Amino acid sequence: MSSEGAPGDHPGGAGRRVDRAGLVIAAALAALAAVLVWDANKLPATSMYGMGPEAMPVVIAVGLVLLAIGNLIDALRGNLPPRESMDPKPVWLIIVGLALLIGIIGFGGGFILATSALFVTTSAAFGRRAVVADSVIALVLTTLIYLAFDKLLTLSLPAGPLERLL
Repeated sequence: MSSEGAPGDHPGGAGRRVDRAGLVIAAALAALAAVLVWDANKLPATSMYGMGPEAMPVVIAVGLVLLAIGNLIDALRGNLPPRESMDPKPVWLIIVGLALLIGIIGFGGGFILATSALFVTTSAAFGRRAVVADSVIALVLTTLIYLAFDKLLTLSLPAGPLERLL
């Protein structure tokens, strides 16, 4: 066995290697796009105007395919940047935020409190430490979002104690 690697590992020659993680990411993006298109095609066509609820997933799928193609090209050329070491703390903060979102909604806390908890934990995961300011920003933003969905779009979001006051 030689130490040259597998055929195709050096597409550009001179020290460039195929980035296998980049290939996996490109494949995952393409697979996600395929799932979106497949799922969108299962939605019933309810629009009389030619574009219904199945249109937006297809638009997102096209974007994912473009990202997959770009990632594939860079992975084959070896142009992807070197990966930084991973800090698990931000990942855990976001996981805790998602768990809080699910738990708060599940126990009847409502959209505003649940989404505010996710906002605060996500901003902490990105390095921001102003928890009180982030909480105020989150409450204001999520209240505005709730009102926009509830009053303007007449779409119901999970209601809790704060939503019942509005």
